[in-house]
Amino acid sequence: MILVTGGAGFIGSNFVLDWIAQSDEPVINLDVLTYAGNRENLATLDNNPRHVFVQGDIGDSELVARLLAEHQPRAVINFAAESHVDRSIHGPEDFIQTNIVGTFRLLEAVRAYYGQLPESGKNAFRFLHVSTDEVYGSLTKDAPAFTESHRYEPNSPYSASKAASDHLVRAYHHTYGLPVLTTNCSNNYGPYHFPEKLIPLCILNALAGKPLPIYGDGQQIRDWLYVKDHCSAIRRVLEAGRLGEVYNVGGWNEMPNLDVVHTLCAILDELSPRADGQPYKTQITYVTDRPGHDRRYAIDASKLERELGWKPAETFATGIRKTVQWYLDNQPWVSNVTSGAYRDWLGKQYGTNEARGEKQ
Repeated sequence: MILVTGGAGFIGSNFVLDWIAQSDEPVINLDVLTYAGNRENLATLDNNPRHVFVQGDIGDSELVARLLAEHQPRAVINFAAESHVDRSIHGPEDFIQTNIVGTFRLLEAVRAYYGQLPESGKNAFRFLHVSTDEVYGSLTKDAPAFTESHRYEPNSPYSASKAASDHLVRAYHHTYGLPVLTTNCSNNYGPYHFPEKLIPLCILNALAGKPLPIYGDGQQIRDWLYVKDHCSAIRRVLEAGRLGEVYNVGGWNEMPNLDVVHTLCAILDELSPRADGQPYKTQITYVTDRPGHDRRYAIDASKLERELGWKPAETFATGIRKTVQWYLDNQPWVSNVTSGAYRDWLGKQYGTNEARGEKQ
């Protein structure tokens, strides 16, 4: 059995769904169900005896200790995190509490559990911490991509909180001998992505006839990783990663944000054309850039390929088409997730009228 934290969020739910589909090993899924944690992501696992969902916080030491003692997992995979940069700028405290304090308390509970395992159990146990490339800071246009030895230079409250959590995980390995693994991924996209992030936001706004908000000049470059490729990388690192090591997970798909939006607009033009025959790209609207917006992220994932034989199965062209099609095919999920609270957030972040497609 494995324990997954944050398994109702975007990446975590994709991981749990893929794990159950590909393995007979049961999953205990712990998620506090914040705004981005959605039980509907896991609806196909209802009544599946190999999936046990527990609503709770990684910062609840008593609950985590009880789950570990009761289920005796051979691994903990930690997805639980506050993860949206914009939200961290408006309200950093939640990020400090979840990403730093929560990770600390989780590590303490796991350390106590690990300490009482028999030697065979200790040898088999793993703690895998899922992190982000944003801890490395920002790259200039021609700089080499981030490797695992790149210096940490976080530039937002979100990335600073994730950097702190990475350091805690490293420290618990070196100080206490906890058998840890850390992965730092690039920008994920794919099914079940909460529509505050660029790709799902623009797909939904396009279909609704609303503006597609682009920060600044839209030339911020990201490496795009299809979420199911990310999940397969995590499974591989859990299976064969060297203890105490960090593995960067990337899609080898560097692309400016504006090009990403133009690509998905072209796919929508083909799969779900506008009634008036106009291209979706006419809905693109430029909005004020966010404070401290990192210009470029790029992941060098060659260590993961060299040591563990992993590389992504999807190109950006194949992954983005699958993503757009998923949103077109899952309108009930989209309708349920885009609640009034979500629309209020869009108004706060991008300007109420722009976000809702209303006239100023």
